[in-house]
Amino acid sequence: MSTDTTASVSTHILDTSVGRPAGGVAVHLSARAGRDADWRALGGSATGADGRCKDLPALPEGTTHVRLDFAVEPYFEEKDAKQRAETQQDAPAHRDSGAGVFFPEVTVTFAVVPGEHYHVPLLLNPFGYSVYRGS
Repeated sequence: MSTDTTASVSTHILDTSVGRPAGGVAVHLSARAGRDADWRALGGSATGADGRCKDLPALPEGTTHVRLDFAVEPYFEEKDAKQRAETQQDAPAHRDSGAGVFFPEVTVTFAVVPGEHYHVPLLLNPFGYSVYRGS
């Protein structure tokens, strides 16, 4: 939760290729105090079944920039393996099967100010993504 001297961050991921939350995606949080400062890794979490990261670390006082790193490749590999296991052996191949994920990682960097909460949803599919400041 944000205070007058810190900002706070939350996120969730929706897999738009299936219209469901993306669970089990590792998310790492880093912060810096000033655009020329070094990034400081604060820790990470993973999305739950509802696609939300519920336990991201708090931001330190003085944070001006935040970086969220989403490790999406393992999520899509697991999803693809489950789909292949469920598909009949003689079923027609999917046009994009075997192509893997185009963006194996997604990094979102944004500026913050003390006292504000920043919810940053990630809309994801194997070949694209979108982010925005949510509420």
